Amino acid sequence: MSRPLTDQEKRKQISIRGIVGVENVAELKKGFNRHLHFTLVKDRNVATPRDYYFALAHTVRDHLVGRWIRTQQYYYEKDPKVSRGRWQKEKADDWLRHGNPWEKARPEYMLPVHFYGRVEHTKSGLKWVDTQVVLALPYDTPVPGYMNNTVNTMRLWSARAPNDFNLRDFNVGDYIQAVLDRNLAENISRVLYPNDNFFEGKELRLKQEYFVVAATLQDVIRRFKASKFGSTESIRTIFESFPDQVNHAFHFLINVLVAWDITKRTFAYTNHTVLPEALERWPVDLVEKLLPRHLQIIYEINQRHLDKVAALFPNDIDRLRRMSLIEEGGVKRINMAHLCIIGSHAVNGVAKIHSDIVKTQVFKDFAELEPEKFQNKTNGITPRRWLLLCNPGLAELIAEKIGEDYVKDLSQLIKLHKFVNDDIFIREVSKVKQENKVKFAQYLEKEYKVKINPSSMFDVHVKRIHEYKRQLMNCLHIITMYNRIKRNPMKPFVPRTVIIGGKAAPGYHMAKMIIRLITAVGHVVNNDPVVGNKLKVIFLENYRVSLAEKVIPATDLSEQISTAGTEASGTGNMKFMLNGALTIGTMDGANVEMAEEAGEENLFIFGMRIQDVEELDKKGYNAQEYYDKLPELKQAIDQIKSGFFSPKQPDLFNEVTNMLFHHDRFKVFADYEAYVKCQDKVSQLYMNAKEWTKMVIRNIAASGKFSSDRTIKEYARDIWNVEPSDIKIPPPNEPRDVADDKNPNCTTQQVKL
Repeated sequence: MSRPLTDQEKRKQISIRGIVGVENVAELKKGFNRHLHFTLVKDRNVATPRDYYFALAHTVRDHLVGRWIRTQQYYYEKDPKVSRGRWQKEKADDWLRHGNPWEKARPEYMLPVHFYGRVEHTKSGLKWVDTQVVLALPYDTPVPGYMNNTVNTMRLWSARAPNDFNLRDFNVGDYIQAVLDRNLAENISRVLYPNDNFFEGKELRLKQEYFVVAATLQDVIRRFKASKFGSTESIRTIFESFPDQVNHAFHFLINVLVAWDITKRTFAYTNHTVLPEALERWPVDLVEKLLPRHLQIIYEINQRHLDKVAALFPNDIDRLRRMSLIEEGGVKRINMAHLCIIGSHAVNGVAKIHSDIVKTQVFKDFAELEPEKFQNKTNGITPRRWLLLCNPGLAELIAEKIGEDYVKDLSQLIKLHKFVNDDIFIREVSKVKQENKVKFAQYLEKEYKVKINPSSMFDVHVKRIHEYKRQLMNCLHIITMYNRIKRNPMKPFVPRTVIIGGKAAPGYHMAKMIIRLITAVGHVVNNDPVVGNKLKVIFLENYRVSLAEKVIPATDLSEQISTAGTEASGTGNMKFMLNGALTIGTMDGANVEMAEEAGEENLFIFGMRIQDVEELDKKGYNAQEYYDKLPELKQAIDQIKSGFFSPKQPDLFNEVTNMLFHHDRFKVFADYEAYVKCQDKVSQLYMNAKEWTKMVIRNIAASGKFSSDRTIKEYARDIWNVEPSDIKIPPPNEPRDVADDKNPNCTTQQVKL
């Protein structure tokens, strides 16, 4: 029997899916050696694996640079409308310590960003003076398109203290008294997602957000004003066409362009959550300290907005209170979502059910005021990374059946329906999944020192740790399965490996307690000889994209179990579906549309719908009722409370159980029974490998809607007001007029895909 092919060998077999098309292998080797010797100053006797990576990265970047420059030239010359991180312990990931070979610093475009200071009344108007200044240094990373020679730019910003520079070049005030200490200034871009439970953390978070917005906005205006690439002669001074040319969703323009109409036509607001605690509400005192002039402008915007509301809804004081940008109760706060809505020409959610909640519940008053603004754009994922790159075996198998065009048009996956009953295809899909599981089991054994059964069901729950995502309910099911095995060890049991992964926000104590509980339960389960290989629990440390690329292709069951009405969309659910996992989930987020596409009978749907949650809220959720009537739930909770999973510290999880009984907004107990029964159905189907795989094929065939290509086209046409184009910019070694002759239509019009 021949050995299984490696991922690299499989990728070589996929003709159009060699992610980088290398024109000349000898030239590539020559470039590699050149960079190793002359860029890194190493030879093969002393070079480390990191050196080899950097040399290869520089070599690949060489192939991108010509296309990168030509893409930017095209944008400027054609002036097209373009659609452009047991207890969790945080430790620094100093990912830039050795440099980043993909990025290019652009110090010539460095920009000042102002903080603090005061507002001064002068004869010429209000002026923001005595500010502290941080310099924003841009770093550009090339982002290549797929098989089209287009290389776009991702521009990131690094904070720099200004005292190394000639301050007289910046005619904005007295820097000497106002300049920040170097470390204080550069902290802005040093830490991602600082703990904002305290005032200092909130201040740093607001600084970070304003820093990138202010720098990006100044940069875009500079680029807009230059009519040609690199031109200093021809400068735009009329900004009426600005919204037509710039389609980024910036948060704040009015401080630079005091023209509200232009602001609204430029911006669009995509809402990503309906959880109240996740919608930013900045304390007025903090904004007044950090951005005093902006606070005045926000007050002016609010006054004009409320005047408009009052004119349309006279004597409705409560409506004015609900729709104000300033929340008056307790600490005065600025409601940033309200500011986004009134300052944008379009507002959208990221799944049908989410967009409906945004329009009919969360921002109902605003939708009544301007209903034409509100729309839906269901999220999508890129099939290039989340199928071709991470699961080449399945990608090739699909290509053999329906051809390779699905890579650019994922809707073609629907053609797989005709192979649902094809015994050979069923066996091949099952074989690819098993190979991925074996590979991931080897990875787990190496990295986690845990040996698992590759024939067991891989039941995977990977996402941010949060109460609404209900990792606790999964944990209760693990305890329930454990108790069933212990109660009757001889009873047949479908073996499972439950894999949970994700990170908690640094300041989110309950999320960290949930991680601690999962690891404690796993320690007991994994070391019980009665359980053996029937049940294993793995918590994936440092869950990240590179780890997702390993676990998703190996997954049998995808857990998407948030309380109905809380998950905006989700994208992990789509990645699992595309890679041949079946979904157990609630009717929440994009699960609803996945069920529409595949048929609800091809997902394991359980639990309360939105209407049920609303009715339970009206009635009043009483966790004790479920605890009293469900013996298996009671046993699991009693074990947690008694210290069964934490014998050295019996009260360790009291906060968790107290929350479940008295403060559980997400109603874990209410869905527990339906969840456990649905999991029993999962186990039953898993025993029938053929029927399981047929359902897998139906899911893959139905996942075409969830391509980011479709999502971006919808944004382009409905919000950014641009048309997708199949223009292929010629490679650097080919004159543009020659390429244009090959595709004459592309010089005169943008061709719809």
